[in-house]
Amino acid sequence: MVLRVWRGSTLRRHIVLVTLLALLASVAVWAVTANPARGGIDTARLGARYSADRTTITFRVHSGTATRIAVYLYDQPTGAAPVREAVLAKSGSVWEATVPAAGKYYGYRAWGPNWPYNASWTPGSFAGFVSDVDATGNRFNPNKLLLDPYAREVSHDPLRPGMTDESVYTSGPAGRTIDSGPHAAKGVLLAASTPVTGTKPSRPLKDDIVYEAHLRGLTANDASIPAAYRGTYRGAGLKAAQLAALGVTAVEFLPVQETQNDANDVDATGTAGDNYWGYMTLNYFAPDRRYSSDKSPGGPTAEFAAMVKAFHDNGLKVFVDVVYNHTGEGGVHGADKNVYNLFSYRGLDNPTYYSLSADRQSSVDNTGVGGNYNTYNPVAQNLIVDSLAHWRDTLGVDGFRHDLASVLGNTCQHGCFSYNRTDPATALNRITAEMPARPAGGGAGTDWIAEPWAIGAGTYQVGNFPPGWAEWNGRYRDTLRSDQNKLGVDAVTPGQLATRFAGSADLYADDGRKPWHSVNFMVAHDGFTLKDLYSCDTKNNTQAWPYGPSDGGSDDNISWDHGGNAALQRKAARNATAFLMLSAGTPMMTGGDEYLRSMRCNNNPYNLDSSANWQSWSFDATQGDFRAFTTRLAEFRKAHPALRPADFYTAADADGDGMRQLDWFTPAGTTPDASYWDGAGNHALGWRYDGSELGDGAPAVYVGYNGWSGDVSFTLPSPGAGKQWYRVTDTGTWAEGPNQVAAPGTEALIGGAGTAYLLRERGLLLLIAK
Repeated sequence: MVLRVWRGSTLRRHIVLVTLLALLASVAVWAVTANPARGGIDTARLGARYSADRTTITFRVHSGTATRIAVYLYDQPTGAAPVREAVLAKSGSVWEATVPAAGKYYGYRAWGPNWPYNASWTPGSFAGFVSDVDATGNRFNPNKLLLDPYAREVSHDPLRPGMTDESVYTSGPAGRTIDSGPHAAKGVLLAASTPVTGTKPSRPLKDDIVYEAHLRGLTANDASIPAAYRGTYRGAGLKAAQLAALGVTAVEFLPVQETQNDANDVDATGTAGDNYWGYMTLNYFAPDRRYSSDKSPGGPTAEFAAMVKAFHDNGLKVFVDVVYNHTGEGGVHGADKNVYNLFSYRGLDNPTYYSLSADRQSSVDNTGVGGNYNTYNPVAQNLIVDSLAHWRDTLGVDGFRHDLASVLGNTCQHGCFSYNRTDPATALNRITAEMPARPAGGGAGTDWIAEPWAIGAGTYQVGNFPPGWAEWNGRYRDTLRSDQNKLGVDAVTPGQLATRFAGSADLYADDGRKPWHSVNFMVAHDGFTLKDLYSCDTKNNTQAWPYGPSDGGSDDNISWDHGGNAALQRKAARNATAFLMLSAGTPMMTGGDEYLRSMRCNNNPYNLDSSANWQSWSFDATQGDFRAFTTRLAEFRKAHPALRPADFYTAADADGDGMRQLDWFTPAGTTPDASYWDGAGNHALGWRYDGSELGDGAPAVYVGYNGWSGDVSFTLPSPGAGKQWYRVTDTGTWAEGPNQVAAPGTEALIGGAGTAYLLRERGLLLLIAK
């Protein structure tokens, strides 16, 4: 047939060509929509899209159980009537409408089985109401204007200065008929654009040193940044060179997806309910507009991408902390299980986006901060994968740290929680199937990092994530904290220390993962700062502003104030920094640890958008010395591949020089036997890397650690034929100063094999062979 028609007129040939192209397009769309992993949805077209000539806008939104959805367009984000509205048509589970271009902002109203459409309905009325929730978990309420889950930017927060009444958004008798339209957060209508994000670093994760920071807190208190840019993406980009000079290679920002934080510091009730950290995501695509100096439509997207380019131009990766275990809609209000916020997901398709109880009347909560996101549902997974791809491909992000990531391994949608790392249908495995992890040797790919726990039963999964995933290694943190701070209380053996220093093979080798899948850390944003870990016996979260008050926070911090001795506190912090830089794995430090930032024992300052919780860039001499210590150890790590193995160390002496890749020693210089390895009363350990087998420029590297409360004499092993040991650092108080870590070429000669070195109490020694 095609050949016969093709012999006809030019017009007929054009018609056939268009028909063929349309047919091919429909086949391509069918191939996407028929993909079971995507629940039969072409997610690439969800959201709001202008036509090429910007004369029309097409809106597409998912809801499997809605019976009617209408879109409302606005010229103003708040307080104004819509300038246009249109009812969407349903195809499968996707609703769509194309309307003449109008307005700058938009939102949806949705009806369903628990609130069917009634022609007499007007915003703020009861018309059509049956119940707040039905037997299958639907919570439709057309009085609530809903944010598009696929909006690329968000107009404002639901709560903000001048609008702190949360009942506007609730269901239940008190809020059911309140029209949220004048107040609700709305999607921003954006023209298509391609932000410039620079050339992504291809460095393997094993060679990274991660710096965890809060985007706003990084520069909000920095006098070197123009006032208009402090606390913004642009301000952060201006710090890229300084962070590179610190020695870190990747900056991991606490959540920067749109969250409820506009009311921080201005809410009349004080800090209660404020959201500084940002772990209450309102929208998974939108860069948080509060962190942009340019808040015009498209401004946050462009400014975030420009920041990423600044980091890329300085050789730094950008990681972002993402929260796909719960959302900012929150959980139930009070005792009435029918009273929930309706911002977005819940009002569009509650059973799809949230894990519900067996009777579908309430949310399952394994996080303690709101109902679980329904990560095993293919449609809910689409949103996760699509938003991650947007941050990676459009905004330039290199990797992601997933908050409470065990929820991503749930294999039960409703009524239960069941983690399974091998099920290919989990969000965990789908993420890495569609966006492969960066290879061990570097190159194209994405760095995936999990916080491998939550608070619910079955959520502690350290060491039990699938291939492709690195993890925050909580056992590394706890083992080394106990050894430092609980001497004589917690039993820690040399064998346990060695396992952590060597990359935690007990956690990662069994499933084919490598040492660098262990993200080693001593502190993170969630808990004490590095200084406070060694300065505080207990938390103190009830302080006055700006150091509090904050609620919550762990009571088990494995901390110790060292008797209030500031010099010993600093030494302990130096040891912790040395642990990170000298262990196999991927080290992570928290912004401000490099100069001993303190929150005066507040271990949960999630709500404090305050000068105390922002980083400082003005240091006294002691802080400057600690920063120099951190920088030089970071540079030492980067200079010595022996500390950054691609695989677990072997016991073979491949080059026959009498040294294995990694040898362990007692302080006497002998090989530990079983009784020494397992003896909790043994508090000193030495180890040596064979640089010649590990591609290192140094023939050997030696570390001696004395965790005992008294001095210990270490007998040094051989540095290799014809070589001597030279001291890079001793963390003892006697050596404190700007040059506590020797610059290359200035290391002090110590001696050869059999040399005795007196390592003071609770000290660490680092030597290289020359």
